[in-house]
Amino acid sequence: MKDFRYIDGVSSLSLDRSVCIGCKICSQVCPQAVFSYHAGKASIEDGDGCMECGACGLNCPVGAVSVNPGVG
Repeated sequence: MKDFRYIDGVSSLSLDRSVCIGCKICSQVCPQAVFSYHAGKASIEDGDGCMECGACGLNCPVGAVSVNPGVG
């Protein structure tokens, strides 16, 4: 979602693609649509759009996604 921004470059969102299993849960729970999928795994498409709600990290079954809400 390219329309919503707070401050670019401060999001604490991170993704370990080597751990990702491609379940797409992060994409399903993200209200800002910051994730996309390439080669069967998640990618952070728009990290500056992350509002650090934490839904992706809380719902990732393998811990591939992390976010530290309130830091960014």
